[in-house]
Amino acid sequence: MRLWRALFCLFVIALPARAEQVHVAVAANFTEPARILADLFTQRSGHRVILSFGSSGQLYAQITQAAPYDVFLSADGERPAKLLQEGHAASGTQMTYAVGKLVLWSKDQRADAGEAALRGAVTKLAIANPAAAPYGGAALDVLQRLGLMGQLQARLVQGTSIAQTFQFVETGNADLGFVALSQLQGHLEGGRWIVPQSLYEPLLQDGIVTKQGERNQAARDFLAFLTTPAARNIITRFGYEVQP
Repeated sequence: MRLWRALFCLFVIALPARAEQVHVAVAANFTEPARILADLFTQRSGHRVILSFGSSGQLYAQITQAAPYDVFLSADGERPAKLLQEGHAASGTQMTYAVGKLVLWSKDQRADAGEAALRGAVTKLAIANPAAAPYGGAALDVLQRLGLMGQLQARLVQGTSIAQTFQFVETGNADLGFVALSQLQGHLEGGRWIVPQSLYEPLLQDGIVTKQGERNQAARDFLAFLTTPAARNIITRFGYEVQP
């Protein structure tokens, strides 16, 4: 009997933890790395990851209206902090998973000229909606600090998210656009200017477990996974920085 009990205990210990499902709301700039990270997390944990993409403002609003997201990967730290203050997130779970970089991009070579390209002949300049997308706010910071807001304000076209902003430039509906460096992974054509950090506030991208995901261990595991060396290597490969 004792032997049977010992064997039973060993069997139970050897069983994998029950696979769960985690629904992650992801800021649009982080689309491609999030897909790779989700696949790797599933391979290592068995948990299934469902990704939803949009602007940080749009996803924040959905979470406040009880959208079924377990984790929120924002493009800023303000919205996760607001969710926590308003009782829509789990305390002690907010963390910075990436630091973003802003880039001026064009399908031709003009963006290579950097600041000079903005001071030249610009027909349409694409930015993300600053009310909903932190990268749009960063783009406005750049224009204000360069003293170009008055010159370019009438030529701005706003995307609902940084993904749509990228599409404006890619399809030729804007000759220049401020996008995330991660979006240019694999896009070798065109010109680009990695905007100096001194021209905009740091894009600290924070993640948090929502109230919906508070009892979902897979949600906490996913955020913890983003701090592992394997995950951080993927994040930096897409042009982000990570904090120590």
